[in-house]
Amino acid sequence: MPNANTDNPSALSQVQHHAVSELLRVSPAADDLARRFQEAGFSLALVGGSVRDALLGRLGNDLDFTTDARPEDVLRIVRPWADAVWEVGIAFGTVGVQKDARVGDTVQRFQIEVTTYRSEAYDRTSRKPEVSYGDSIEEDLVRRDFTVNAMAVALPEKQFIDPHHGRDDLDARVLRTPGTPQESFSDDPLRMMRAARFAAQLDFEVAPEVVAAMKEMAGRIQIVSAERVRDELNKLLLSAHPRKGLTLLVETGLAQYVLPELPALRLERDEHHRHKDVYDHTLIVLEQAIALEEGGPDLTLRLAALLHDIGKPRTRRFEEDGRVSFHHHEVVGAKMTKKRMAALKYSNELVKDVSRLVELHLRFHGYGTGEWTDSAVRRYVRDAGPLLERLHKLTRSDCTTRNKRKATALSRAYDGLEERIAQLQEQEQLDSIRPDLDGNQIMEILGVRPGPVVGQAYQHLLELRLENGPMERDEAVTALKEWWSAQD
Repeated sequence: MPNANTDNPSALSQVQHHAVSELLRVSPAADDLARRFQEAGFSLALVGGSVRDALLGRLGNDLDFTTDARPEDVLRIVRPWADAVWEVGIAFGTVGVQKDARVGDTVQRFQIEVTTYRSEAYDRTSRKPEVSYGDSIEEDLVRRDFTVNAMAVALPEKQFIDPHHGRDDLDARVLRTPGTPQESFSDDPLRMMRAARFAAQLDFEVAPEVVAAMKEMAGRIQIVSAERVRDELNKLLLSAHPRKGLTLLVETGLAQYVLPELPALRLERDEHHRHKDVYDHTLIVLEQAIALEEGGPDLTLRLAALLHDIGKPRTRRFEEDGRVSFHHHEVVGAKMTKKRMAALKYSNELVKDVSRLVELHLRFHGYGTGEWTDSAVRRYVRDAGPLLERLHKLTRSDCTTRNKRKATALSRAYDGLEERIAQLQEQEQLDSIRPDLDGNQIMEILGVRPGPVVGQAYQHLLELRLENGPMERDEAVTALKEWWSAQD
């Protein structure tokens, strides 16, 4: 396999040669597609993250290609070949393709993007990139975000192209930009967040000159749409090393623009050092929550862990006895969470779930370490609803004390709560607690029509149900009539 980068005397290592060969072996669709482009008089190359991931041994079934064909030509070539085609990104030169291809004894589904050689840049006020098409792969690669994403394999001749020494940076596990970082971040300020995201995903270091440019240009992130910022933040949070990326966002000043509540947690410690570093505590809670995940990364849980204490800076008080308090920081934090997540254009459902977890994260501690009453257990389960399992994980993760005795006591206390929930679950359907009489029965017994009074009666019976557990019908009817008599 020849190396198209004649300026780089080092040839592909045996491992890298094998990685690219393996990529092409498991992706017969790549060669098939390349031949179609060649027959139409165009070039095609596997590019960017696909080449990087192949060399790292982590390639999936999402493949990125670049070509000198214009989008209308790409559509003409892929439509007879693809199982499905998407034009969502065509304004930016990208055509999406789905193709099922046989790999060995199995048929695999490939998600493919073919993008015309391009360059893109922001002006000082725009939130969208201005796209112009290029005519060479070298021109395309120099516009890419980082050198490890600026490598390509030209097909079908299988020529490795690495004009910016991305392979060396991949070996060194470092993120650099093909040109100057200032030029790169000026072209697309979102690349500053991508630096943090890739550091978190790949566990790479960011080159000092890149970090310096991020600090210098952090304010430029404000021209990027909230949706694009949110998507990068999600990828960072769902990565293997989110702490690394979040730390970079805070240290470069980017977090001040995209998630200002996070750097605000770096509270000045009081003179007696009576409270822990809330920022460091938050990152530890996030890591501990991740360790408790089951079935893959959980964005709801990770966001809740990250935001659970953001109400502390606004509620911090220095008491007369020298203690530091944060009264009702969970309530304040829930409101702040809603506001920040809404600004980042998260879905209403996700905003509701994360803010609810933030609001409930201290509920367990409100009951102390004593025996939980049945009523307390019912209310805990009722208030958590479908978020109960996540609340379990968040509450356990929130213990970061170095005092082993205290940590063990808290863990045992929560074990006790979960045992109480399990015991009551066997006796009652805690996750669907309802009054012993429904709305129709209430109206029939009281002889009233639909209206506010029915809801009030229903709520009264629900409170009785939570407090005392299930009642027989006669007991419930008596309780309802007693309540009704008291309304006069």
